[in-house]
Amino acid sequence: MGSILDKISIPRDIKKLSLQELEILAAEVRECIIQNVSRCGGHLASSLGTVELTLAMHYVFNTPQDKILWDVGHQAYAHKIITGRRDSFPSLRQSKGLSAFINPKESPYDAFVSGHTGNAIPAASGICETMNMAECRKNVIAVIGDGSLSNGLTFEGLNFAGTKKQKIIVVLNDNKMFISQRVGAIADYLSRIMTSRRVREAKEEIKNILGRIPLCGDAIYRFAKHIEGNLKGAVTEGLLFEELGFRYVGPIDGHKIDHLIQAFENVSAMPEPIFLHVITRKGNGYVPAMKDPEHFHGIGKFDMESGEVKTDPDVVTYSDVFGKALERLAKRDPRIVAVSAAMTTGTGLKHFAHRYPDKFFDVGIAEGHAVTMAAGMALYGLRPVVAIYSTFLQRSYDQIIHDVALQNAPVIFAVDRAGLVGPDGPTHHGTFDLAYFRSVPNVTIFAPRDQTMLEKMLAHALKIQGPVVIRYPRDKIIAAPLKAGELKTGRAAVLKKGTRLVVFCVGPLCYEALNAAEGMDDIAVVDLVCAKPLDTATIRDMVDACQGRFIVAEDGCIQGGVGSAVLQTLRDMKWPLKFELLGIPDAFVEHGSLSELKSAVGLDAEGIRKAIAKLI
Repeated sequence: MGSILDKISIPRDIKKLSLQELEILAAEVRECIIQNVSRCGGHLASSLGTVELTLAMHYVFNTPQDKILWDVGHQAYAHKIITGRRDSFPSLRQSKGLSAFINPKESPYDAFVSGHTGNAIPAASGICETMNMAECRKNVIAVIGDGSLSNGLTFEGLNFAGTKKQKIIVVLNDNKMFISQRVGAIADYLSRIMTSRRVREAKEEIKNILGRIPLCGDAIYRFAKHIEGNLKGAVTEGLLFEELGFRYVGPIDGHKIDHLIQAFENVSAMPEPIFLHVITRKGNGYVPAMKDPEHFHGIGKFDMESGEVKTDPDVVTYSDVFGKALERLAKRDPRIVAVSAAMTTGTGLKHFAHRYPDKFFDVGIAEGHAVTMAAGMALYGLRPVVAIYSTFLQRSYDQIIHDVALQNAPVIFAVDRAGLVGPDGPTHHGTFDLAYFRSVPNVTIFAPRDQTMLEKMLAHALKIQGPVVIRYPRDKIIAAPLKAGELKTGRAAVLKKGTRLVVFCVGPLCYEALNAAEGMDDIAVVDLVCAKPLDTATIRDMVDACQGRFIVAEDGCIQGGVGSAVLQTLRDMKWPLKFELLGIPDAFVEHGSLSELKSAVGLDAEGIRKAIAKLI
């Protein structure tokens, strides 16, 4: 007898199952997730926590006609598996395989792209308005994580949907680490009872009767609603969402499929905005992930039996180097504070946070707030270091311009995951920061070629009375870094001399260029060091010596990137320019291993070597 999962090709197939079969299916889906993530890595704990929730939604709703939007796509592995992608699930996060997050190009069941928290409710709101205009009576469900509640875009969406009274169901997947069983059980029971059709009809009838009582009927009804609100607030803590115009339901136990199905069936019949609060446990069903959900949030390959990660524990990353360097600097400089946006461990600040709890601020998924708060700190005496992934820092572009750069506030931006990041794909590649920071006045941009330069740049940034960007990749450090000379703002470093052609490099690509030039006569390699301001004198001298032949290699977008700035610098050269700009093309780069992606866009040693050969 085969497994139940073997018989599930599309969500419609699970509607035929009994509750007992759904429980078995949940266990099989969970096993499928664990097996495959152990082989290829991925976001494990969050997806294990949403298995029953996913099955219940697809059991009640008719997708893809009904739309399910995931605010955080790393919770959606079960969704991928039961929407026709089980056979291809082993290719998760691999080149030409399944994407790490929700991708409408991949499946009609993926209603809207998901990679940056906060967009699900606004997008769902837009879909609701479109359906209303088309007189379409389908359900729209937005699944958000508890971390989404620190994001301003989430509340903007809640405010609009509640004000417009849209027929939208917001599901809060709350996987906090502690749950009051008593409150949870009572609220679960009350919510399921209070949302049943019989109770709803009775409440409407009471409202109508009270409304017909002369003079005092409305007042009695408002008083009754006040008592109901106070009771609901005491039990479910849902008054905030009621005030935003939603009917709050919950919390519901997110691992009891029968309770979830009943709740979804009840709320689907309500013609108003619904906020359904579901309690889940990260890593549910896999002991190592339940014990350490933070470690298993995003994990590499691991042993299924023991949970041990199959990576070299001695590998040091740029994030590690940054965190340790900041600790040393903070010991000497009491003005230094660190700011993170829900990425304490990922940005290398975990030890800093433990050592200097009063100097560390994790604002949650609120990048705009992080940047403006840092501006306030910087203008009144502190030296804030804002450590945020490049792809997420994009969300605070206005604050960078208006609150930091315009006031020349000495904020240091530690831009982690700059450039291509590998398996997480286009929503997470940090390929735009060079271009968007270059366009902002007062900003100095450093790109360290290795860990030694990163440390020097961080210390040097504290001497600059204005905004400073230090961008570095998601990668291990260089095994044998070059000796670092004196660091000066706007001063490039000639790493290899030559007069046939010069390669200008940004960041660790210097080492790819040196490897490419090895064995090729008279090829110069220059580390630009600063992406802004550029060392225009060195650039012009080197291109002049090479009679107009040059290459610019950067791990950012070519459009508006450093190569564009170099061309502006050389616009009046006496030589006819013969050049190649290497970088990210005017397209979104898909997912794959870092080495595969660098090769695909010509940013590895072989790609640079081919570009050199073409020009000489």
